[in-house]
Amino acid sequence: MSAITHSETNQFPTRHTNHAITGSKVNQWAIPLGRLFYSLIFIVSGITHFSSGTVAYADNAGVPFADILVPVSGIFALLGGVSVLLGAHARFGALLLILFLAPVTFLMHDFWTFNDPAMAEMQLIHFLKNISILGGACFIAFYGAGPMSWDHHQQVNQQRS
Repeated sequence: MSAITHSETNQFPTRHTNHAITGSKVNQWAIPLGRLFYSLIFIVSGITHFSSGTVAYADNAGVPFADILVPVSGIFALLGGVSVLLGAHARFGALLLILFLAPVTFLMHDFWTFNDPAMAEMQLIHFLKNISILGGACFIAFYGAGPMSWDHHQQVNQQRS
């Protein structure tokens, strides 16, 4: 049985167990690696939001003001992704990702409008993937970046002074 506790210097719940892996280097790097893996999709896709092809795709999908909204959403994705990656103002970065994901999910992956079952299924998969990623952004918005982050470093320094 393990207990979940909140530490003052770490907003993430920690799990205390008798396993040898607790506190190991693998455990130490799990959250920064998670932030890296999570943020890559936003950093890579955010960059593509500045291409004419992505703007044309969104325009064709019926996104209003695609020439303005697509680059703005790219800025949200890019800034949010870098923020989460570095763990610098990660809660704000996660909010940017939520503001990016919510409209994109419903505008670009509207599976309920497709008559072709294969296309509807593909869009449903993308929709559910985005909903899952949105859930991850909610976790980061609530818990913050965790250990080995700029935010954690700043918090520890504030407590020392």
